[in-house]
Amino acid sequence: MEKGIGDQFQQVTKYFRDHLPGGYLDWSQKPPPHKRYPGSPRFPLPAPQTQRGAPLWDVLSARRSERNFHSRPLSEQQLSQVLWAAQGVTAEHFGQKFRTAPSAGALYPVETYLVVTNVEGIPRGVYHYAIEEHSLEQIRQGDYRATVARAALDQKIAYEAGVVLVWTAVFERCKWKYRQRAYRYVYLDAGHIAQNVALASVALGLGSCQIAAIYDEEANSLLGLDGIEESTLYMTVVGVPDQPI
Repeated sequence: MEKGIGDQFQQVTKYFRDHLPGGYLDWSQKPPPHKRYPGSPRFPLPAPQTQRGAPLWDVLSARRSERNFHSRPLSEQQLSQVLWAAQGVTAEHFGQKFRTAPSAGALYPVETYLVVTNVEGIPRGVYHYAIEEHSLEQIRQGDYRATVARAALDQKIAYEAGVVLVWTAVFERCKWKYRQRAYRYVYLDAGHIAQNVALASVALGLGSCQIAAIYDEEANSLLGLDGIEESTLYMTVVGVPDQPI
């Protein structure tokens, strides 16, 4: 089989015992761990419920990819829970905020955006999840169901879901420390986050499906990204399932 860029990437980013990349970390150039959209309309979310909840083993057993959604909306509380499960702050030590999902070197290169279609109390539009404040920053207002569905390889589940979560990577946050190896880590980070959302959705009686088949530049255009410094990695659709979980 012909070797391609993926094969080359796998080889050139390997670690070898006697050839680990080294060098000095310039702490003055360390990128910030999250983005902000100053001046954008903000929508505070209800405080997440972090006690009790569904048993983990039951949730794991019930997790499936859901592709059929009811027209009922998500509640603000459900959206709050899903976002907190994705990347919510769980602790702070010496100024470092730790989150629900692991990240290589605690660098958190992944950003969470949302295309909201059917959530009580949240107007339709494109949003950014402000992690520190546990709130939404509105980037665009309006109905973007068709746009995000087209970006998701024309999959109707992205049109019918109550919300589409879009994960991007700010690559320099991870490259600052890990150089080219960082590209492995950002995808792993996104996978951790998406699994948290999949499990949280089950616990809330919601359905979800992960989407890696993306027209990258269409998704980037929707979010206003350059596709170089920051680019789309992954999506998850979440909604009320047609059949109860």
